[in-house]
Amino acid sequence: MKSIITEYEDISAFSQAPTECKHHCVYGRGLRELADQDGLYIPLTNAEHNKSPYGLLYQIHGNPTAEKLSKMVGQLAWEKHAISQTGCNEHEARQFFRQRYGISYL
Repeated sequence: MKSIITEYEDISAFSQAPTECKHHCVYGRGLRELADQDGLYIPLTNAEHNKSPYGLLYQIHGNPTAEKLSKMVGQLAWEKHAISQTGCNEHEARQFFRQRYGISYL
């Protein structure tokens, strides 16, 4: 599925450089596959994702704040998408996210 976070999958969400990889907003315990199915990823360069030559704070996986924010953005995008597709309300969308992923980041 295409990303539900951005329509610009060919450019990095951070630097507007050409995309080299996807950062999955939800992962671990089999959740990465669900994130792929749901389009919960952010297009990035390899350096922005996990291979920065400048150190951990310059990549999303080395920066705890950026990592947490990506999870929050992913959940909000998922909830917005669920509301538009099903007509559910915000509370129901949050519950659906929690049921699907077993966690809430908000």
